[in-house]
Amino acid sequence: MFTAALHNIPELSMHPASLFALGGVLLLIFLFLYIRRIRFTPAMLVYIGLMLALTILLHQLRLYHMPQGGSITCGAMIPLLLIAYRYGSGIGCLTGFLYGLINLLQDPYVLHPVQVLFDYPLPYMALGLAAFWPSRRWLSTLLAFCGRFCCHVISGIIFFGSYAPAGTSPVLYALTFNAAYLVPEFIICFAILRILPVERLLAAMDRSDMRCD
Repeated sequence: MFTAALHNIPELSMHPASLFALGGVLLLIFLFLYIRRIRFTPAMLVYIGLMLALTILLHQLRLYHMPQGGSITCGAMIPLLLIAYRYGSGIGCLTGFLYGLINLLQDPYVLHPVQVLFDYPLPYMALGLAAFWPSRRWLSTLLAFCGRFCCHVISGIIFFGSYAPAGTSPVLYALTFNAAYLVPEFIICFAILRILPVERLLAAMDRSDMRCD
């Protein structure tokens, strides 16, 4: 997996506009974190790395892989959601960006800088919206998945409309194609989150942060 990612770095270097766009998004994230005066702690950095590793691992456990991209997994988005729950939307967006970058390195498909943004970092950054309503966590989680869904649909309409069957609207094609895997993905994540002791996990993360202060 990591060998393949390293092998794809030269391919990505052939698209400097896409790299510039990714760098611009990363700069905006750090600017947001600076304005909000969010301080990185050792425990936070450890949890970001741990959750990224878990996301990569769970993403390999695919229940179904769509022919033209997109997968139904065993709750691969849960670690990213937990980061957003614990540290807020800013750190959630940063972690989502990093995972999107890793995903791009693993399986790059570059047509246009805007397409790269809407297919890789932005959908996973949208999971940071899970921190939007702390008192209504399940509603925030739905909002996060809706944000990811919108990013993929926009990319599908603009850049992959030619894949739509004859006589089918690119808008309808993008909506149905992305709903076919994101709706089951949301249901699986929601079911697992209902089983997991989420509050105890978050409390343990909080205690780790306090010990590091």
